[in-house]
Amino acid sequence: MSARRSKHAIMSPRSRCPVSCTLDLVGDRWSLLVVRDLVRGKRRFAEFLESSEGIPTNILADRLKRLVAAGVVASTRYSDRPPRVEYKLTTKGEELRPILRAMVEWGVRWSVVSGQ
Repeated sequence: MSARRSKHAIMSPRSRCPVSCTLDLVGDRWSLLVVRDLVRGKRRFAEFLESSEGIPTNILADRLKRLVAAGVVASTRYSDRPPRVEYKLTTKGEELRPILRAMVEWGVRWSVVSGQ
């Protein structure tokens, strides 16, 4: 077996702590924003690029691949030429909804944007 890992491989957890393991999966700057966009109904690559945060295309492609590999997102091909896919949350991904909802509530109450 090669000592080199695929850059999209799920890494070994840093610890057995559930919070740490969750952050290993979705704790980067972009992953939860991709999940947020899926919750809001975005399905195609170009739709994610329209978000105001301005995720770079290479990072978006990487995060989508990681989320698919982790079973949080499923991809379905809708065109062969050129190859195009749509994304949707899996059951595992849908279970992130309450976490996102709690983050929205906290952000509305405490973020700089909300004036608090």
